[in-house]
Amino acid sequence: MPGPRAVHPTTATLSLLLCAALSACGGGSPDSTTATLQAEAVAPAALPAVQAQPSFHLAPVMLDEPDDADRDVPSMSALRAPHAIGLSADQAAVETRGLTVAAILANQRPHIESAGTAQPAATTAAVVTYTPAQIRAAYGMAALPATAAGLSAAQAAQQGAGQTIYIVDANNDPNAAAELAAFNAKFGLPTCTTQAIAASSALPLAAASTTAGCTLAIVYATAAGGMTANAPAYDSGWQTEIALDLQWAHATAPRARLVLIEVPDSSTTSLLGGVKLANAMGKGVVSMSFGGAEGSWMSGTNSAFAASGMSYVAAAGDGGAGVSWPAAEPSVLAVGGTTLSWSGSGTRSEVVWSKTGGGASAYFARPSYQTSSVPGMGASTQRLVSDVSFNADPNTGQYVAIQPQGGSLGWVSAGGTSLSTPQWAGLLAVSNALRASAGAATIGDPHAALYTSIASVPGNYAAALADVTSGSNGSCALCSAHAGYDTPTGLGTPNTTSLLTQLSGVAAGTPSSSGTSAAPAPANSGPQISASAWTATHGKAFSGTFSVKDGAGLSMTISISGIPSGMNLAMGSGGVITATWAAPVTGKYTLSIKATDSAGLSSNASLLLTVQ
Repeated sequence: MPGPRAVHPTTATLSLLLCAALSACGGGSPDSTTATLQAEAVAPAALPAVQAQPSFHLAPVMLDEPDDADRDVPSMSALRAPHAIGLSADQAAVETRGLTVAAILANQRPHIESAGTAQPAATTAAVVTYTPAQIRAAYGMAALPATAAGLSAAQAAQQGAGQTIYIVDANNDPNAAAELAAFNAKFGLPTCTTQAIAASSALPLAAASTTAGCTLAIVYATAAGGMTANAPAYDSGWQTEIALDLQWAHATAPRARLVLIEVPDSSTTSLLGGVKLANAMGKGVVSMSFGGAEGSWMSGTNSAFAASGMSYVAAAGDGGAGVSWPAAEPSVLAVGGTTLSWSGSGTRSEVVWSKTGGGASAYFARPSYQTSSVPGMGASTQRLVSDVSFNADPNTGQYVAIQPQGGSLGWVSAGGTSLSTPQWAGLLAVSNALRASAGAATIGDPHAALYTSIASVPGNYAAALADVTSGSNGSCALCSAHAGYDTPTGLGTPNTTSLLTQLSGVAAGTPSSSGTSAAPAPANSGPQISASAWTATHGKAFSGTFSVKDGAGLSMTISISGIPSGMNLAMGSGGVITATWAAPVTGKYTLSIKATDSAGLSSNASLLLTVQ
């Protein structure tokens, strides 16, 4: 067996091809490895004072309180057309981006309700608003059981039991729990028990319960990623963002644990601190419905999106064609937006929402998962955004309960890629719950599974995702939808039952009345990264190791970034990687490790080196 081969830093990312099985490598022993290693010193850039904005839109009209159909009979509204309301010419002319309840009330006009067919002559436009049951039906999600009592493990997993969704937002919504409770009561969704997490709590958190149902915890983050007992200041725009994020993450994964992380302000530094706190709290899905302008400073943020067992989901933007951070990050699932049409039965139809973000990143190169084998991908050399999409047009919006500070509860029709994002976060949480029930690891970064295992296989693609092929978000070369991948809508919107089956490797259909489900298929546990923190002394030679193995013995592609200047890496047998540094320099360095196997499963880990 050949010995380790040292390689010296020469490029921005360390890439290794690890062949851990005879069938994958074409010869040698099962433990044999080959490596082509290249790496470059990465000096994290200081983050500038870039401000992010919430990515929500509201239709310019307050809605009447929804009826109690779903409270009285679960999912009853799924049997009828969505609510429709006519707008006056003045209302139709209002800018919907970042619209608040106060602004809507200032411009409110008497509205004309419609049964969802022809609009009265006095109106110039209409707002259609969907309930949770209608969205679940339109996108093929499992119908919710009539009662939470007696759920089987499979039924609980189909609602995200045992998983955590981290909602990262700026400022404070003092009524977040009350708004979520009103939303749940109105639409017959499971209630969420409030859970206190003290600022001094040890991290990571205990794993979410698979049997306790939904819990909601609200924590306040510092810009450095710690916890504080001091609530951020109130902001009406961010309140709207927080409300819709919580309510629709819960509507998609009703038994998942929700952790709302409120950061002190909307700077990218503070929001990144919220992501770091989520990483420290433990495995889960991080939902980020905000965006800031791209810049070279993003090279200093990559490691925050590489924690082991974490998935990151972000809004693609809501101002038309363009790319923003954090959606541009190659390890973040960027979610674009559509305009939904669904009548209460049959198949939904969608076109590009004209204000969705999407385009080519000016700073990130094309990631390995965006290959030419994906239909429609084209030949761009840059990271393309979006990856996937969901309903985002506020005029085909979804109900959200809002109680402004000092005001009373009201109902709005919300949209924006802000709305798309927490629902994709919910879908990944459900996928992780199904994987856990089959003894498999969390999916981590979902890109390889979506692009390679699904989109690159025609039958898988057609079953799991609805390809949106019409509409545009601007007049640029990349702005129009077409068959296969496109930047406004990515790979498309979820056909949820098939998508979850493919992501999880287990059956994810509608629960039967008897509470049974199809037997889970054998699942690959995916790559396993074993890495502990390192310490070294300034100027004294250092050596440390970590290992990467695959649960099914498949070949893997491994990338490592954040390697300090002067450090060398070498691959040995059994997936052991050795780092040596002849003369360490005082400081803290984070190596971000990502491993993806040939089945499309991936894992991430961060390894901290402290040089004293």
